[in-house]
Amino acid sequence: MHPIVLVNGVPASGKSTVAAAIAGRLRLPILAVDTVKEAFFDHLGIGDRDYSRRLGRAAYQAIFSTIAGFPDGLGAVVDAWHKFVPLDVLEDHLVRAKAGRVIEVWCHAPPEVCAERYRARAGDRHPGHPPAGYAIELADLAARATPIGRWPVIDVDTERPLDEDGLLRTLHELLREEMDHSSESR
Repeated sequence: MHPIVLVNGVPASGKSTVAAAIAGRLRLPILAVDTVKEAFFDHLGIGDRDYSRRLGRAAYQAIFSTIAGFPDGLGAVVDAWHKFVPLDVLEDHLVRAKAGRVIEVWCHAPPEVCAERYRARAGDRHPGHPPAGYAIELADLAARATPIGRWPVIDVDTERPLDEDGLLRTLHELLREEMDHSSESR
């Protein structure tokens, strides 16, 4: 079984920064949808929004297929807007990945902050991603976005400085609970 930390939030919500902090402190690999998707863009080319979404779904599936091949007990930090697929699809991926404990880290900031972050970085992003004008649509998405809430959720307001120590303490407690439960059931 593989413990999986789902770092979740809309684009420009601070997921990658939070995922890097978690992965560095827990010494876990980060698997990010954008990283895989950008490799697909480079190999297969860039297309319209529907094409980009298809590549995103393929990248998502590739990530969980990769985790399934990890040595038993090795976990992962998965950086994505996890609500871009239906919950049943995510749950199927987790089953195939042989997920153990799943923890959701919910990254969020005010809609206007996410939109400004997106605009500010748009020129430096892979050309396969939506252009700076997407920030308007993103602000609307950020205003409506919520965590999945199916697993324990750790809330991270990325407009504030990241409390890495507090975040890691909470993650360790949740992971320890899983270890305690699994040893009790033996």
